[in-house]
Amino acid sequence: MLVLAPTRELAAQIGQSFATYGQFLRFRHTVIFGGVRQGPQVKMLSRGVDVLVATPGRLIDLMNQGYIMLKGVEFFVLDEIDRMLDMGFIKDMRKIVSALPQKRQSLFFSATMSRETGDFAENLLKDAVRIEAAPQASTLETTEQSVFFVDQNNKNPLLLRLLEQEEMERILIFSRTKHRADKIAEMLNKNRINADAIHGNKSQNQRTKAMHDFKSGRLRVLVATDIAARGIDVNEISHVINYDLPNEPESYVHRIGRTGRAGAEGKAYSFCAAEERNMLRGIERLTRIKIGAMPHQYHSETAKTAVGAAAEPASPNRSRAMERRPRQESMHKSGPRKPYPVRRR
Repeated sequence: MLVLAPTRELAAQIGQSFATYGQFLRFRHTVIFGGVRQGPQVKMLSRGVDVLVATPGRLIDLMNQGYIMLKGVEFFVLDEIDRMLDMGFIKDMRKIVSALPQKRQSLFFSATMSRETGDFAENLLKDAVRIEAAPQASTLETTEQSVFFVDQNNKNPLLLRLLEQEEMERILIFSRTKHRADKIAEMLNKNRINADAIHGNKSQNQRTKAMHDFKSGRLRVLVATDIAARGIDVNEISHVINYDLPNEPESYVHRIGRTGRAGAEGKAYSFCAAEERNMLRGIERLTRIKIGAMPHQYHSETAKTAVGAAAEPASPNRSRAMERRPRQESMHKSGPRKPYPVRRR
């Protein structure tokens, strides 16, 4: 089996799930992704694996070096296919698919399904069957959703006031940009709230440490961008806070899905400034839910009633393109090596 995931954190957590659910089974699995030395990954591959979990960049890197061949793959899984397309992995995915045998079972997963995602899946699948475990773009009933209309310059004071609440134990905050994520974490630490940020500009060691500290409770708050957050599966996240509303309404569904998991109750708070008002309208259209407004001391009637140009960002958001541009993983120019196929019994 070959499983592709868009982020390192998600790949690592899928690998951990195989280890947990398969602890009494006789099979070998490993996880490969960029940002770390390839030596240990190559060593694991050399022993033969039944299940390989990978990010596209590192997989193609090792395929080009001759370390991996995929002719023995029987099951091919694409997780978070919509994010794969958003991150620009379409060429990589086509290259990987071309190396797979024609006879295989392919399974694609996503919490949201755009028309582009559906078209891409149809082109790669034969006699595809579409299975919906829940209605499209639906949110969990166990998650209470609220919106706070607030001016941009009052978002920090509002956030600090909310974090004074005792029930806010483990909080995941979303920002649209990496720079904003760092600034939020810095502001919280200055106010004696243990926080860290996770995004694509962080080294793998920094990202791994932040996730470990968040899971262990050393960090009360983790600030993340949409891309990095796809790998966050942490028990007992009490609150998700959208400090910035996402550009794509579908991202809202993924964001707030980090809380209220496995039957637990959770809360999702969204800050909405005037220039984000149309983003909120897009989210409500997609989810078919009218999100209730919460009264608070920083309430902005300007944000609540904004329409037209006032409800849109003042200038094109260049950071959006930067966030969605995948980082290039290093390529090694060494000669071909003996390939290690995904082992078949």
